[in-house]
Amino acid sequence: MTLHLYDTETRALREFTPLVAGHASVYLCGATVQGEPHIGHVRSGVAFDVLRRWLLAHDVDVAFVRNVTDIDDKILNKARDAGRPWWEWAATFERSFTWAYDKLGVLPPSAEPRATGHITQMVELIDRLIESGHAYAAAGDVYFDVMSFPSYGALSGHKLDDVHQGESIAEGKRDPRDFTLWKAAKPDEPSWPTPWGRGRPGWHLECSAMAEAYLGAEFDIHCGGLDLVFPHHENERAQSMAAGDGFSRYWLHNGWVTMGGEKMSKSLGNVLSVPNVLKGVRPQELRYYLGSAHYRSMLEYSDTALQTAAVTYRGIEGFVKRTVERGGDVPLGTWTEGFASALDDDLGVPKALAEVHATVKAGNSALESGRLTEAVGHASQVRAMLSILGVDPLDPHWAAEGGDDGAVLGALGVLVDAELQGRAQAKVDKDWAAADAIRDRLSKAGIDVTDTPNGPEWSVGATSSTDEAGQ
Repeated sequence: MTLHLYDTETRALREFTPLVAGHASVYLCGATVQGEPHIGHVRSGVAFDVLRRWLLAHDVDVAFVRNVTDIDDKILNKARDAGRPWWEWAATFERSFTWAYDKLGVLPPSAEPRATGHITQMVELIDRLIESGHAYAAAGDVYFDVMSFPSYGALSGHKLDDVHQGESIAEGKRDPRDFTLWKAAKPDEPSWPTPWGRGRPGWHLECSAMAEAYLGAEFDIHCGGLDLVFPHHENERAQSMAAGDGFSRYWLHNGWVTMGGEKMSKSLGNVLSVPNVLKGVRPQELRYYLGSAHYRSMLEYSDTALQTAAVTYRGIEGFVKRTVERGGDVPLGTWTEGFASALDDDLGVPKALAEVHATVKAGNSALESGRLTEAVGHASQVRAMLSILGVDPLDPHWAAEGGDDGAVLGALGVLVDAELQGRAQAKVDKDWAAADAIRDRLSKAGIDVTDTPNGPEWSVGATSSTDEAGQ
């Protein structure tokens, strides 16, 4: 494997060389558990799960840490408005995020630390920063002195004159560009004792302390959404490096899920929660959709785009399952060279999927011609490639998640496939009456067939699939 990744800090593709050969240390900024997860939240989980799976497939041991921010202004405010304890509010939605990640087949992290469980490490980090002259205490708060760190702005590209932290002006802050490490206690809010008085941590401080606690002073990759580059990741980098840590050697950021060109967020009111979206598609279909674009690109959401992705996935799934149904033992095989080349080039999933589709097409052709051994070989390759992308149709995870609906869809696909193959043969024989009869029979069963340049597509109710038998 010669993996190249786009590093946000250097703004260039860099060959990935881990600190320790055969071991990769990865930190992903996880959820601020203030409410139900929407599909924009979980895109980073899906995108960097592919990175993790690709490393694991090459026998690289991966320490993958994904944090939980369980103390935050938004959490406190929403819990207060709902008349619920802040810790109970945070725990409720932490479970919701865990459910969503698991539903989409995201591998569980090696560790999933909570901010509130690492106050000691945060206080120690602040103490180091104050001693080294990079931070100062004022009126119970503690601030990072941005001007004390010459390379501030290197990650985001921000110039010092343009820095706006988005924080309110507070007593004792020397420069509006400085950011908060520790917040003085307020009435009726949770707080912890420190040498500077009771209070709670600032958001940026949390990840620096947790990353060091689990991955060390220097680690390989820091991941997160593009919206975190500034101020969150810029500030993480500054405070950790100012304290003497090497911190992250590569910075990876995924693009947003957008609606109408705008970032999906609760403030815009354009949220699509994972539970609601899963009422219309299966979990593996949603994962396929979220992971189908390049991780650094924006993904413009529409229901049509989601349903199209679901149809595409069902076509791939149908080929693998038909191969099994026809007596083929389909083990996990080996991906194609084109697939490997695509993923080694900054996790180029779109090009990797082109390899999947080409292999499916060749496999369908082999099935139609009765060449089962050849079809099995293609299906094994498809499974290997989809396994890296986290959507292998024969993965037991999806059997468990699919339930009866998944089983019914698979059985229906086999039956419809047989009918469509008969229709295709009738067309070859110019027996138009027989072809129309098959179409009418499917229509009476509630199955609509549409002929497209890529072959017939079929749908039933809100569920649809693609079959390439007529190509």
